[in-house]
Amino acid sequence: MRLSGCFMVAVMGMAVGMGGFAWGNESWPEYRGPFANGHSDSTGLPLKWSEKQNVKWKVPIHGRAWSTPVILANQIWMTTATKDGKKMYAICVARDTGKILLDKLLFTNKKPRPLSNSVNSYGSPSAVIEEGRVYIHFGSYGTACLDTKTFKVLWERRDFECNHYRGPASSPLLVDDKLVLTFDGSDLQYSAAVYKATGKTAWRTKRSTDYGDVLPNGKFKANGDFRKSYNTPIVIMRGDRKVLVSPAAKAVYGLDAHTGKEYWQVRYKQHSSASRVVYGHGLLFVNTGYSRPEMKAVRPGGSGDVTETHVAWHKKKGLPNQPSPLLIGDYLYLLSDGGVVSCRAAKTGKLMWQGRIKGKFSASLLYADGRIYAFNNQGLATVLKPGKEFKVLATNELDAGFMASPAVAGKALFLRTRTHLYRIEK
Repeated sequence: MRLSGCFMVAVMGMAVGMGGFAWGNESWPEYRGPFANGHSDSTGLPLKWSEKQNVKWKVPIHGRAWSTPVILANQIWMTTATKDGKKMYAICVARDTGKILLDKLLFTNKKPRPLSNSVNSYGSPSAVIEEGRVYIHFGSYGTACLDTKTFKVLWERRDFECNHYRGPASSPLLVDDKLVLTFDGSDLQYSAAVYKATGKTAWRTKRSTDYGDVLPNGKFKANGDFRKSYNTPIVIMRGDRKVLVSPAAKAVYGLDAHTGKEYWQVRYKQHSSASRVVYGHGLLFVNTGYSRPEMKAVRPGGSGDVTETHVAWHKKKGLPNQPSPLLIGDYLYLLSDGGVVSCRAAKTGKLMWQGRIKGKFSASLLYADGRIYAFNNQGLATVLKPGKEFKVLATNELDAGFMASPAVAGKALFLRTRTHLYRIEK
């Protein structure tokens, strides 16, 4: 398999994040795929589709949940939950036929906390899968490991405390023998890891930054809004060390992936970060979150607070709150929640072009078969050509909108709308 320079960086991050497994283009093992950056090396994907064109199968998925489907062999796994959050499920769908193989109630909650917004769901964290096991996560409501052959629950944890306030969204990831979990709530903020074989805690690290939101009476401003985050970390190599890069409210952290020890942090003013970091050219591209997000290009390394020394460049205009970006070769592609698409030189941040596509956006960008795919909240998908100019190749519409990010395996797109899961294929 021939890979570009950008893919080589991505593959390194993928191998670290997934415990060293060699994933091909037939799998989509975690949120943002086998390389953890929205890239797929699949070819032969459809450019055009609709409810009547290039739909191999379509299956309804009950409940309200925005988790990305994860795929291995003939299984597609995702989560769902009732709208009120009282019931939480694991669903397995046959990749070849669309038949539902498992619809299992995992957790019940007598009094789930209100979401406090119309954007999130109780089933937003995506699963992560490896040979023989799938790990299902609903934030502090519960985490479970299932055997993918017998569907038996091997272990579960329901004792991690955190008030997500506006709902959970951070997805888990695998690092060698550990499953990394992220809890950035209004009350407690920390990263944790459990041993994937047993579910027992390996380490737990409290966020160390000063949130600056404590009033004179000791209470928080905005009910803890300034303390929460929805981000999913990535893992990179620094020499012989595996570093967990974990954005949170007010700061992004570099942690030892095996012990949780904090190496460094870069501070910022924003909170509720959701856009996943991408890495290349020796830079971490970090979206800082809500309240006028910034894009910071951070050089990983150093010790302690490296805010003043390790930020290569930062920009403030046309940035997303939610959709994660793409790094393709020398260019960083960004999609704002309002549909502004921009291309910047990765090494300098220079704006190359900017355009607009229809709709509001939550799902992350996808790069596959030499194209950029963008999926809006209303059900319209816009296909773009990467390069030095803004060019739309196609637009495609399905009946319901996209909140979940897409998945790819083989020559098919697996698209989860608000109501259905689709296999889109020529």
